[in-house]
Amino acid sequence: MAHYLLQVSYTTSAVKAMVANPQNREDAARKVVESMGGKLNSFHFALGEFDVVMIAEFPSNVAAASVAMATGASGALSKFRTTALMTTAESMEAMSKAKAGSYSPPS
Repeated sequence: MAHYLLQVSYTTSAVKAMVANPQNREDAARKVVESMGGKLNSFHFALGEFDVVMIAEFPSNVAAASVAMATGASGALSKFRTTALMTTAESMEAMSKAKAGSYSPPS
């Protein structure tokens, strides 16, 4: 399965609800990831632009997108960014294939 970086920001009302009633959001994330055939590898609350950062595995881009849509439809998130990740071996394969590529830059 392919790996994905998931970055999430909660809405103000979602943060307010978590402050009023602290809760384990990792369990909820794991449940939705697994419901789409994926596996949650790590879950971290974060400081900065995103409130949560996760690494997950999914069988396809469709499954990864389904998680973003399902959670986005809840109204509890203000942002959800999904980034496909490559292993070192995959990136080295891409580098090797790039040698055969031909690109003409703008002139």
